[in-house]
Parts: sequence; C-alpha cells; structure tokens
Amino acid sequence: MRRNLKEARQRAGMTQKEVAKNLNISERYYRFIESGKRDGDFDIWDSLEDLFGIHQRILRELSSN
Repeated sequence: MRRNLKEARQRAGMTQKEVAKNLNISERYYRFIESGKRDGDFDIWDSLEDLFGIHQRILRELSSN
C-alpha cells in the first residue's frame, strides 16, 4: 500500500473517485495505484504531485502493510 498517497488524499478531503476524476482515469485504476498493485505512468504521478503538493518520490513509497 502507498500509505503516503492515501494519507495525502485524505488530508485533501478527497475520495478515490474524486482523485480519479481529476486525473481522468478510472476509479478502479486509481485504487490499484494507491494500493500498490499498479505503478501508473509519469503523467499521473506529476499530476498527483501537483494536486497534493508532495513530491512524487514520497507519494510513490510502498509501505509493508
């Protein structure tokens, strides 16, 4: 799981559906990115970095839980 990504989304008060819509991707695809099951492309990570104001290197980190 990408805990930093999930926490950034929650701090922004956004649902997974809202983030997916903002990124112009499906909610399912976003859920896979947040869970660590998919990587996503550079454009998505650039957009997430802009959306949350957190460097994508931090957002991409996978936690062991």
